[in-house]
Amino acid sequence: MSRKKVLVLGGNFGGLTAALAVSHELHGDVDVRVISASDRFVFNPSLIWLPFGKRRPADITFPLAPTFESHGIEFTHAEATGIDLASQKVTAASGVYDYDYLVIATGYRNNFSVVPGLGPGGNAYTITTLEDAIHAGEGWRRFLEDPGDIVVGASQGAGCFGAAYEYLFNLSYRLRKAGLKKHVKLTYVSAEPFLGHFGIGGLPHGESLLSMFLKKEHITAIVNTGMDRVEEGRLVLADGRSVGFSYAMIVPPFIGQDVIRSARQIADDKGYVKVRDTYQAEGHDNVYAVGIAAAVSVPWQTATPVGVPKTGFPTERMAHVAARNIAAQIRGETPRSHEAFGDMPAVCVMDAGNNGVIILADKMLPPRKHGVLIPGPQAHAMKLGFEKYFLWKTRHGYISLP
Repeated sequence: MSRKKVLVLGGNFGGLTAALAVSHELHGDVDVRVISASDRFVFNPSLIWLPFGKRRPADITFPLAPTFESHGIEFTHAEATGIDLASQKVTAASGVYDYDYLVIATGYRNNFSVVPGLGPGGNAYTITTLEDAIHAGEGWRRFLEDPGDIVVGASQGAGCFGAAYEYLFNLSYRLRKAGLKKHVKLTYVSAEPFLGHFGIGGLPHGESLLSMFLKKEHITAIVNTGMDRVEEGRLVLADGRSVGFSYAMIVPPFIGQDVIRSARQIADDKGYVKVRDTYQAEGHDNVYAVGIAAAVSVPWQTATPVGVPKTGFPTERMAHVAARNIAAQIRGETPRSHEAFGDMPAVCVMDAGNNGVIILADKMLPPRKHGVLIPGPQAHAMKLGFEKYFLWKTRHGYISLP
């Protein structure tokens, strides 16, 4: 019998983990190919530091090809442009590839259209991609030459609130280091219904803890609001209020990649793949989606739309579930590994320059049995240590390590 072909689209957290994990599960007795529009892995959690010169792109990226090739995995640097579910083929800029099993881990695009004037090349910066963070750093250096007021926020539909908070507090820390803290009004604007919601429904004492942090840092907060537009030097809110700024960083909502929309049978209206808790696409047992590419439903509705944070930790867990199930199918077994997104543990370290908060909960989404936020400088130290450890283990393909 010929070896089965597993095709993985995307090479960051989800794609890299899924490719290496399925090869590991089958002891290399499988043909795995990764097709990725980027030829480098990017450790996105560190993008919060890049604009301030605390990291360079080379510090938080590494080339994908050597990692995959050292584990017997084919790597193709090209953008996937179409998925034909009936013929089990994927079209990319480099050719057409067939598969027995497909893993979609294509990540996200910024949906700037939600807030006119945001981007690309708009009146505010964001830090959600490496290129965005580089541009935010260019703007920050110009700001230091001619300081003024600052706005940091997350728009309606955004889910990456942790990054907004981290950037807010790191920016406040950098203002103090630059001797500008007393001269700059810093405003946080968020679609969250309350401080510390984080897109996961909040945690016990989270609102009071974040309120304390903001008060200590003399930061004004405006929550439970949408954004109407970003003009030059002014953020106009949905209710007509406006906040002036000399520098602004706003996290937009994410949408799925166009390649997913080419397979309309499995795509939702945001361009994500509708999946079961096995991470198999609905109606297609040999197609999987992990990470941001996988659609996630939330157990609440808010007055201002709020997304959920599909970060690296749950993405890796999804990828391992998918890999175990693909390996089972190839062995002729029924896929039995499953874990709903909302039932995964919430584990996050929110950095604040020289301080931070460790966020832990038994479940990503409510109802939960317990959750806790632990503030202190140890959170900053943990984030630094984890960055070094994760990049080391991932670069070497040690995806079985915790």
